[in-house]
Amino acid sequence: MSVSARGISAVREFNRFYTQRIGVLKQGLLDTDCTLTEARVLYEIANREQVLAGDLVRDLSLDAGYLSRILAKFSRQGWLKRERCDQDARRSFLYLTAKGRSIAQLLDRRSREQIGGLLEQLSPEKRVALQSHLQSAKALLGAESSAGSLTIRQHRAGDIGWIIQRHGAIYAQEYGWNSEFEALVAEIGAKFLREFDPSGERCWIAERDGVAVGCIMLVRHSRTIAKLRLLIVDASERGQGLGRRLVDECLSFARSAGYRKVTLWTQSTLTAARKIYESTG
Repeated sequence: MSVSARGISAVREFNRFYTQRIGVLKQGLLDTDCTLTEARVLYEIANREQVLAGDLVRDLSLDAGYLSRILAKFSRQGWLKRERCDQDARRSFLYLTAKGRSIAQLLDRRSREQIGGLLEQLSPEKRVALQSHLQSAKALLGAESSAGSLTIRQHRAGDIGWIIQRHGAIYAQEYGWNSEFEALVAEIGAKFLREFDPSGERCWIAERDGVAVGCIMLVRHSRTIAKLRLLIVDASERGQGLGRRLVDECLSFARSAGYRKVTLWTQSTLTAARKIYESTG
């Protein structure tokens, strides 16, 4: 499938916007003498143990000659020291000197201050939304799922609004569904809040490092039958088993609440969700 010119332009436009906002086009990054690449190499050496030049070439997709010149510059400035590897005398581990660590810490502090300044301009809700979108972008572009903590909790104030928004946005983007579906989700959410019975109903929110990335709901259909509703998993978490965990949480509560059966309705296009439902009976 060919990539549209519009999609390419959108990514390039964002790249131009963001590189300008964080100042990487300036001669020195964060008012230092370091280029962006040099700052990244410093960061990696400072935050790894027993790092080899080959590791940086592989992990950062750097040209070996270019990296060698960067490391030579660090050595001349007194930022870098090397220790021979006992297993292979031809290779050396890279470490920062006290001077090198101070430069790395300066860059890290200024970077945090810069990003903090950008985020201060946003409301708390927009900060959470931005973090979620960034995680989704990483997942869509092939990055591994974040190693941060994943928790599943019961709903609280504001969560139903998030559920409505995410369903509307994701289903419009991925399936082309219109606002009628979002209105349906809003009706389900409003009914849940108005008639919520904690003895037999629940809504769970999955969070990664405090950012909502999934949800599921169980509501009463009759005395012995419950209904599973509004399962959704953010793109950043798909393929990691979160959908199955949410369904298992739902079914476990249904059993403890005394239900004999759990029902649901779904669409033929939602193949991933259907596989989860079928696997759990």
